[in-house]
Amino acid sequence: MSEDASKSESTLPPVVQEPTVTDELVTTRHTLATPEGELAYTARAGRVVLWEEKVEDDVFKGRKARAQVAITAYTLDDADPTTRPVTFAFNGGPGSASVWLHMGVLGPKRVVMGDAGELAPPPYAIADNPESLLTVSDLVFIDPVSTGRSRPVEGQKAKDFHGFTADIESVAEIIRQWVSAEGRWLSPKFLAGESYGTTRAAGLAQHLQESLGMYLNGLLLISSVLDFSTANFGRGGDRAHALYLPFYAATAWQHGFHEGRSLEEVVDEARAYAARDYPYVLGRGNRLTDDERADAVGTIARLTGLSESYVERADLRIEHWRYFGELLRDRGLTVGRLDSRFTGPAASGIAEHMDADPSMDAILGPYSAAYQHYLHHELAVRDSGPFHVFGLGVNEHWSYKEFENAPVFVIDKLSRAMRQNPHLAVHFAYGWFDGATPFSAAEESVAHLQIPDALRENVEHRYYEAGHMMYVHEPSRVAQSADLADFVRRRSGSA
Repeated sequence: MSEDASKSESTLPPVVQEPTVTDELVTTRHTLATPEGELAYTARAGRVVLWEEKVEDDVFKGRKARAQVAITAYTLDDADPTTRPVTFAFNGGPGSASVWLHMGVLGPKRVVMGDAGELAPPPYAIADNPESLLTVSDLVFIDPVSTGRSRPVEGQKAKDFHGFTADIESVAEIIRQWVSAEGRWLSPKFLAGESYGTTRAAGLAQHLQESLGMYLNGLLLISSVLDFSTANFGRGGDRAHALYLPFYAATAWQHGFHEGRSLEEVVDEARAYAARDYPYVLGRGNRLTDDERADAVGTIARLTGLSESYVERADLRIEHWRYFGELLRDRGLTVGRLDSRFTGPAASGIAEHMDADPSMDAILGPYSAAYQHYLHHELAVRDSGPFHVFGLGVNEHWSYKEFENAPVFVIDKLSRAMRQNPHLAVHFAYGWFDGATPFSAAEESVAHLQIPDALRENVEHRYYEAGHMMYVHEPSRVAQSADLADFVRRRSGSA
């Protein structure tokens, strides 16, 4: 070899190989005793690689690993994949792992934590869930990137996944990969989302159908939010004040401010006032007469359980964070946002609003501990990495660039998916005491779906005497489990 050739070779850049990334799934087999008999099922838990096709200057460069996404899949043994439904489930946040739906209502195991006023002490417990949706559908729980144990691979940026469209595209690809790998293209398919997970599900339904040709049988939307303007208390947010009133009335009823009346009676009165008189009152501004204002103050105070002096000082507009801290201020308590049945001690008797959500305080510990025990000791996943119930900073830095200068709005996407696929059915589940996504705000969104009358038969509503995670209330959990199973049976052709 000549001296020049040797010098030339020595100056060549070193070959850089991308790290090898593979699926990391652990398979375990289980049985579940149900009222209909024993179910034998297989669980596959761990992480799968999210792949992306690389094209540079119109030249295909192969596939590139972008992330490892945590999933837990439950499939019934010896079932016919062409008739056995499969439900893909995720929670919201954005930035939440799927632990809530997984261990609260859908999965074969559930958390035992007690309920408002009778919480179990640590370390909590896990029990079989004979009401699991697994009785009628296979289940795939997905933790979006940065939640749970899902992470970008080396060299990839987490923030590239933290946005409305990017999130939908990555979750859709995980679903497509799983369906293809498991041979489930002819299975009846459902999406189950909670909270922001319903926002995701609405956009995901349209994306799966239009971009991937994957038509769905149904959506299970739990504590839904399809139009963020319904919760906008900022400038021009009078709409939210009216839409929250029925929730405030239900919460006041729960805490003894409507003695001698039923919950239904109180909510119906608040709904009627919020639909007609309250928007008129708020819209009039300083044009209200003294008599009109006095009448409004009295009605709002009576329905919400607040004092007339507070309603007057609030200019008839009750903001939700302030309401949680104000309703039981005289008792030294705040009420929960996720579930206003829960109460907790106020940090300050003069604070403008509550310092923390007592309902989140109550449920975070039990669900986090129970799931991580279950993951490592029963699903046999061995991983020393941390599990993030909520991805660090994900919610605060989520990108809604697609909705710049406008509220996040997916009613049009869900409407399009339903018009495109007239067999797509939607189940809405509401908690009377949900202050994060109030039932009346969600009802408002459903009423504005842009679908023909014939398709409205594909929409159904169910209500529960609990909050955002209505399944923490045992009677609601049992009722909701039956409602979800019935929906899947009917809409998959297996009823």
